[in-house]
Amino acid sequence: MSGARDYRGVAVTSPVTIPYARRSDKPAHWFIGSALRALLDASGLEKDAIDGLAVSSFSLGSDTTIALTEHFDMSPRWIEWLPTGGASGVMALRRAARAVQDGDANIVACIAGDTAGSASFSDLVKDFSRFSSAAVYPYGAAGPNGVFALITDNYMRRFGAERADFGRIAVAQRTNARGNPNALLGAKPLSIDDYLAAPPIAEPLHLFDCVLPCAGAEAFLVMSDERARALGLKHARIRGAIERHNAFFEDPLAERGGWAMDRDALYAQAGLGPDAVDCLQTYDDYPVIVAMQIEDLGFCGKGEAPAFLRAHDLTVEGDFPHNSCGGQLSCGQAGAAGGFLPVVEALRQVTRQPLGRQVPGARIALASGYGMVTYDRCLASGAVLLEGMA
Repeated sequence: MSGARDYRGVAVTSPVTIPYARRSDKPAHWFIGSALRALLDASGLEKDAIDGLAVSSFSLGSDTTIALTEHFDMSPRWIEWLPTGGASGVMALRRAARAVQDGDANIVACIAGDTAGSASFSDLVKDFSRFSSAAVYPYGAAGPNGVFALITDNYMRRFGAERADFGRIAVAQRTNARGNPNALLGAKPLSIDDYLAAPPIAEPLHLFDCVLPCAGAEAFLVMSDERARALGLKHARIRGAIERHNAFFEDPLAERGGWAMDRDALYAQAGLGPDAVDCLQTYDDYPVIVAMQIEDLGFCGKGEAPAFLRAHDLTVEGDFPHNSCGGQLSCGQAGAAGGFLPVVEALRQVTRQPLGRQVPGARIALASGYGMVTYDRCLASGAVLLEGMA
């Protein structure tokens, strides 16, 4: 990544969220199409102006981005398909930015959306990957809970973390979710006692360590900063961005992610360090993954997240604002849209367009993602630094 080209001249704008629903009989196509409509409404653009389309979804069936162009009567000259879950938001942003820089597209709609029918989640985990279907599902451990229970247990043993340390993440995010109409659990207060007393799901994971599957969509637009200014759109610029896949594959079990490989390049490209970050938006399917991101993104050393969490206030008004909308642990996990949520929330904060509460003085936000779980780790990771432009 040394000497990587910067993202000069690119703007990220028009954060969009299609309200989450615990269950829906509408297909993923509806949620993605609704997000496209909302992007046009937010930007004032006509659909024909969108000449790039990047999509992430798990429940489109046999369809991908190319099929959606027919569903939506579009004729883009650049498309991207990103079935990479928790890392898809950063990946979509990076690819769309390069397309704009290279002249392959003028305006790219980046959208992630999924439905949540009665069988959609069980169907997904049954055949999520060859690794999971061959090595996990036949033994009754389908789905991510068993995998992340293994990762969490190993982290606790290796680094002395306690359940209460992870509880600080969940409780702070529930506090942050107050006032966010899109947080499915935002109206339900959560105390550390509630967290610790919750029933076990897959030890050491208990109820409030696990996200709530739901339906919904998240989206944003990528275009030149000149065009964003001409349209009068609030926007952010990309100070730096990284991604890495199958990082540290020699580790017997995930204790670190690709951020640790590339964070120095991220901060070098941005020309700033972790101390300049006003709010952090991490992919939070389980609290242990938040702890790993805090460490691997350079806010503390490896194994030091438990002490870091005890020493800092992660609420919107605290000294380390984290997942200011409540994250997936309070909003729910709308399939692949969960991978877009950190980027969309980072964009909302630095452009002063929150759904709920605004982080005071937020100008620089770091969003990170982690996706595509197999049976002992996730394979994709990424991070982006966004700066709000006046």
